[in-house]
Amino acid sequence: MLKAVVTDLDGTLTDARRRISTAAIETIRDLVDTGIPVVIASGNTICSLDMFCKMVGTDGTIIGENGGVYRLRFNGKVHVAGRQSACWDAYRRIEEHFAAEGKSLTLYSPDNRLADIAFARTVEPARVAEVIADMPVRAIDTGFAIHLQYQGISKGTALSDISLLMGLTPADFLAIGDSENDREMISRAGIGATLDNATPSIKETADYVSEKRYGEGFVDIIRKYQKLFT
Repeated sequence: MLKAVVTDLDGTLTDARRRISTAAIETIRDLVDTGIPVVIASGNTICSLDMFCKMVGTDGTIIGENGGVYRLRFNGKVHVAGRQSACWDAYRRIEEHFAAEGKSLTLYSPDNRLADIAFARTVEPARVAEVIADMPVRAIDTGFAIHLQYQGISKGTALSDISLLMGLTPADFLAIGDSENDREMISRAGIGATLDNATPSIKETADYVSEKRYGEGFVDIIRKYQKLFT
């Protein structure tokens, strides 16, 4: 039986242009209104997720910065995992490497991030990973940005931590996501599901792959497992 949902945001509740699916929002509201907790797990900052949660109608329980931060409800303590200082060290090396080629990087919301570093996908993610291969930091390509996160920190580790705060276990969750930063979360959950627009490796990891894309896929997944919620 399932007791809660944890879902990615970009590419799962939105389309490729980051337009939010109204059908997905209505489905989340239906879940919340019937007492089923919905946790939003994203690479986005806390302030971005707060605005989303308030407008959609969840209780503010979030996993942000790809597992680097998490919080139970709006009034809960913000927990910060990992070492952002190590991520900054990695970023400076990457910046110097590409500057030598005449390429500059564009940071995303650096003043609002507590755990990871994010920048625009103006350089090849695979090359970024090569540049910092000997550092305790991994490069995460979400398809929307490149994130630098301390080794061992993920949406999956945050799911384990926040489930304890909720009085649950990861096995109580239906997890939904579409990209590499969702892998550990999908693997740890009781049921992991993904969408037709997901990366091939995530489709291999998931228990169920919807034939629908983006928000429509999210709705399809919830409908498939609706009867398993207690």
